[in-house]
Amino acid sequence: MAASSSGPANGRVVVVTGSTRGIGRGLAQELLKRGARVVVSGRSQESVDKALAALGAGDRAVGVPADVSKGDDHQRLWDRAVEAFGRVDIWVNNAGISLVRKPVWEQSPADLQAIVDTNLVGVMHGTSVAVRGMLAQGGRGMVWNMEGFGSGGQKSDGLAPYGSTKRAVTYFTDCVTKDLEGMPVGVAHLSPGIVVTDLLVDDYEGQPEKFEKAKKFFNILGDQVETVTPYLADGILADHKSGDRVAWLTTPKASGRFFKRFVLQQKRDLFADVAAPAAGGDTAAGKHRAS
Repeated sequence: MAASSSGPANGRVVVVTGSTRGIGRGLAQELLKRGARVVVSGRSQESVDKALAALGAGDRAVGVPADVSKGDDHQRLWDRAVEAFGRVDIWVNNAGISLVRKPVWEQSPADLQAIVDTNLVGVMHGTSVAVRGMLAQGGRGMVWNMEGFGSGGQKSDGLAPYGSTKRAVTYFTDCVTKDLEGMPVGVAHLSPGIVVTDLLVDDYEGQPEKFEKAKKFFNILGDQVETVTPYLADGILADHKSGDRVAWLTTPKASGRFFKRFVLQQKRDLFADVAAPAAGGDTAAGKHRAS
């Protein structure tokens, strides 16, 4: 990738948490294409190094291993971004985990704590660090918080922990919007819809029959990372107000998908290159996924 910073981003500095895979890495790639300078993060130095190598952006991208459940790690992300690029213009709280789909009483206490610490407390830490830093550096800034299933009150079996955290993220973002009224820094919602990755499949580990049923729904409303992230990147870089929402899967779009499937009989297979979930065993540990 060329080292030029020309493009819609005009050299703006963007931090994307959880950007070593999935939606996060797709966002980092699309933002770099548009001329941004990007800070990526993941749980390990190895994952960060692999992501930077895949992005191939030279000195326009740096990376930091970070556990988003820890406020100090967010501060390290901010400090590294400022060290490398002098400031931060946009911060995307994308990192999140999901759990194997099962009732909440079958989830371990450790996993319930982990999903809240990562998906909700992590967004709080990231927003706090980013807003404080942006206000101190002067000028405009925007924080984007990633929504997911449950943000709009949707319900599905086995998704109580995940959906609850995403519902809370939406409420949190709305409240911070109120707190930031009249200030040059804003916070907004980013909604990717249903994005098919190997980790979406992992939610059904040990439940291949449920997965086969779910695939029919995902093939109607879902999309690949490379389909969704260009739209999200354009939205992040556009001139939005605090409290705005950039949403990929709108109600008209969803209605159109069902029309194509059941009236026009058009079928899609988004899982052709994705391995099916394991038939046996159970993985209780939280799984990282860009939500």
